[in-house]
Amino acid sequence: MFKLVKLASSVALVSAASMAVAQQAVSFEGIGREATPNEVAAWDIDVRPDFVGLPAGSGSVDDGMQIWDAQCLSCHGVFGESNEVFTPIIGGTTLEDQQTGRVASLLDPNQPQRTTLMKVPTVSTLWDYIHRAMPWTSPRSLSADDTYAVLAYMLYLGEIVDDDFVLSNTNIADIQEVMPNRNGMTLDHGMWQRDAQPDVTGSTCMTNCVEAVEITSTLPDFARNAHYNLAEQNRTFGPFRGVDTTKPPLAELPGDNFEQVAVVQTQGNSGGGDSIDVAQLFKANNCAACHAADMTMVGPSIQAISDKYSADTETLAMLAAKVKGGGVGNWGQIPMPPHPQVSDDDINVMVEWMVSGSQ
Repeated sequence: MFKLVKLASSVALVSAASMAVAQQAVSFEGIGREATPNEVAAWDIDVRPDFVGLPAGSGSVDDGMQIWDAQCLSCHGVFGESNEVFTPIIGGTTLEDQQTGRVASLLDPNQPQRTTLMKVPTVSTLWDYIHRAMPWTSPRSLSADDTYAVLAYMLYLGEIVDDDFVLSNTNIADIQEVMPNRNGMTLDHGMWQRDAQPDVTGSTCMTNCVEAVEITSTLPDFARNAHYNLAEQNRTFGPFRGVDTTKPPLAELPGDNFEQVAVVQTQGNSGGGDSIDVAQLFKANNCAACHAADMTMVGPSIQAISDKYSADTETLAMLAAKVKGGGVGNWGQIPMPPHPQVSDDDINVMVEWMVSGSQ
């Protein structure tokens, strides 16, 4: 979990830097203008963990329930427990967690789902996010009082407050004192441990800094599949699939062997009898966006095409016609668009190259 380090001093530095940038910007005539107070106020809506920025207002659990049922229930469920659209908000915390400030179920391997209330350490984060981003279809449509009410209802669902509770800017600090995971945000570790050491510790170099560093990245085996298989979490189109985190790391990215291909003779756009790199021709015509060497992307892999089709004249002519005119159905329901802009000679060369397995 991300940490807040020396918050007050960091905010002061950011504010000073922002003022310096603003002063520099207005020194250039004819470039931009100063933001108006209303424009600044429209963006300046963040609420810090020390509640700076929190507007005055209040909202009851009862009012929050009505807003929840009208605008939140469809995505988060009646009791904030739904897992259909987003991960659950409520659940997994106990009265004992409110006393310790540490959610015990975060360490329980049998806990089926980490909910928002299990993880978030600061109640201001909940207020801030609800106010700026909810409801999903109409963000920033909730008033300050509405936001207090929705948050009060969420706290009630989490058994943090009673059903007659009214949350306001004057008592929200009291809620922070009983947040179930308020002590779960520490400064003692990075996001992962590497050889018993934090992975993201260090300080900014100020003197005697090296001119260049080699940036590398490693991921411990126990963390590789921590968020489940990334290969199953991508859209079904695009040049690369997510890595299969259930398996060991690959030695190289799929499709790298596009660079190691045979050079053939063609009478295509390159001119009479010139030698060209068919793989580069393949990429230049955007074929590589859908067809990889040995893995399925939007369309079948080159290897799959080679395995399915023979290199006889009739088959090559049929495939060339499909490339030229487009088609759908042989490899699923995603259509291949037509390519009238590609010359017949180049299509013939690329089809023969694919059927031969890019040899």
